[in-house]
Amino acid sequence: VDPFLSLLHSISLSLSDRELSDMKFLCSDKIRKRKLEAVQSGWELFSILMEQQEIARDSVEFLRTLLQHIDRGDLVARLVQFEEEEPHAPDDQPDVHEKPIAVISDSLGREWKKLMRELGMPEVKLDRIEAAHRFDLYEQLVQALREWQRWRGKDARVADLIKALRGCNLNLVADRVEE
Repeated sequence: VDPFLSLLHSISLSLSDRELSDMKFLCSDKIRKRKLEAVQSGWELFSILMEQQEIARDSVEFLRTLLQHIDRGDLVARLVQFEEEEPHAPDDQPDVHEKPIAVISDSLGREWKKLMRELGMPEVKLDRIEAAHRFDLYEQLVQALREWQRWRGKDARVADLIKALRGCNLNLVADRVEE
């Protein structure tokens, strides 16, 4: 059994109807009203949040915030324990040598969305990143590249970044990444 899904199931079973209702309310800006009305359990809510990539095995900040807002410190503690104990499989992460984030972040400016589109990132993810870091262009790019790495997992390759950079006519940046 997947430890992350097991954790979500355990949290779901621990929620009262009132707490679930509060969590649904807190998600009303992320999930359509009709979908929220159909949610009858914590695991249903978590499934929707996973589909929308609000929560994931390596991204539980939003879930932590929800649990903090409903005053469930015990469940937050379980979540923190999971994060500390969960081994992150090396197969799920890009190679250490394939993290040219610093080079690209230092060299790329407003064209970050163009690059991410070339890499195939969904527009909704780009908008979410932009909204989360509205006044920090550098952080938008860093977070977008990290999200691309998470999204692609072990398929996130430097060669793909270089190809996308060249596809956006950002050859100087591509050359720097190759170095």
